Amino acid sequence: MSEWRRRGLLALAGVGMGAGQAPFSLWWLALLALAAVLWLLPGAASLRGAALRGWWAGAGYVLATHFWIIDPFLVDPVRHGWMAPFALLGMAGGLALIFGAGTALAHWLGWSTRSRALALIPALLLAELFRAYGLTGFPWAPLGSLWLETPVAQTAALWGVHGLGAMTLCLLLVPMALRARPGQAAGAAVLSLATVAGLWLWGAGRMAAPQEPTGQVVRVVQPNAAQHLKWDPAYMPIFFNRARELTAIAGPEGTRPDLIVWPETSVPALLHHADNLIAAIEEAAQGVPVLFGVQRSEAGLYYNSLGALREGEVQIYDKRHLVPFGEYMPFGELLSQWGITHLASAQGYGYAPGPEGQALLDLGPLGKGLPLICYEGIFPQDLRGFPERADWLVLVTNDAWFGQLTMPYAHLDQARMRAIETGLPMIRAANTGISAVIDAEGRVITRLGLGETGYADAPLPPPRAETPYARQGDLPVLLWGLAFLLALGAGRIAIDRRRRAS
Repeated sequence: MSEWRRRGLLALAGVGMGAGQAPFSLWWLALLALAAVLWLLPGAASLRGAALRGWWAGAGYVLATHFWIIDPFLVDPVRHGWMAPFALLGMAGGLALIFGAGTALAHWLGWSTRSRALALIPALLLAELFRAYGLTGFPWAPLGSLWLETPVAQTAALWGVHGLGAMTLCLLLVPMALRARPGQAAGAAVLSLATVAGLWLWGAGRMAAPQEPTGQVVRVVQPNAAQHLKWDPAYMPIFFNRARELTAIAGPEGTRPDLIVWPETSVPALLHHADNLIAAIEEAAQGVPVLFGVQRSEAGLYYNSLGALREGEVQIYDKRHLVPFGEYMPFGELLSQWGITHLASAQGYGYAPGPEGQALLDLGPLGKGLPLICYEGIFPQDLRGFPERADWLVLVTNDAWFGQLTMPYAHLDQARMRAIETGLPMIRAANTGISAVIDAEGRVITRLGLGETGYADAPLPPPRAETPYARQGDLPVLLWGLAFLLALGAGRIAIDRRRRAS
């Protein structure tokens, strides 16, 4: 097979891997495509050739799972539309470099086709971790999330989504590495299938375990404010009053929920100018605590914030993990001279990050909630660093920027994975959808679909015991990957010495 044909197949297989992500969630097809990628990767003639193979596979995967990145630029196409193709190609090409670096590392560490295949396990794991943490991080569509619609996903409570990805690589690559020895390869394949079956049964058992209900009811409010109208002065009061009216509706037999959650930036004024709006929310809520998204300013800086209104007082959480080029512009003053500005904030050069170690939202009888705003929900590490464990997670977001094809579904799946990893239920309020209440096993209890206007009431699911992953994070998986690499490196050194001696 020619090298260019192999690269084309790698790109197509990379696209096929995207079928495991929402809204398709075809985990079996993604596994087959990943197996094809792993089969085609080893055997390059040079380090450069190995890197190019990984780059083509990565580019196909990123194009399949990240093409929604063009949608924010089309909200105001006259101003930003010209940047859309550059954003898509730049993201695909740039993130594919990480995959290419992983395959190059595996090629460099190995001394044979088999050892290079095995080296792909820790090398691609470290590439995924770099994608999650490096350069502010962007772990969209992590490999392990392809299991989300199966009970195997429950093992993320043990080792997180990146541990799931490492497990997947092991199950596929070990039999492949032994393909020159049919007997051993068959035994490894049987062991892999048995491992999947065991994890499947363990996960099913975890999902079936009974849980005591909390007896509390939460309401998510979805005002459905189209992004191109959201900040139009003529429409801002319409969308606000829509959310307020949805808040005021009584439940069955006149009952009220115990908590009401509005989406990101749902209050159309800076917090210190919003006294009348806050009073209107309090009146509509009739004594029920309300969480709402709002912008605020302090000392000349602007923040994307979540307010918790309870008993006339507002507790504030400021978003810590901001979106580069969306909520803040690196080198903003310089780039603005060419008309390149951030997309989300209308103030200055974007938002300032909130301080680390902010307190959880204390809502008295409801317990304490761990707040997340939009982008923060894709980072498992952003759910750590708080002074105590929460009773539930709450994520407010505005996915109206990103169309209705794939991104809102994939973003919801990220929230589901965070619930599994932490063992905590998740309340998710999205401006245009998908709003949902998710239990601690990642199951959606109730939802409001894309483009719907309305509210949904649901019982607040109970938390589980703190998970191993919530306590330890990605450190064990990282150390395992590094130890694997060191073992391969030691093997490479020993082989080289033996060859020189002979």
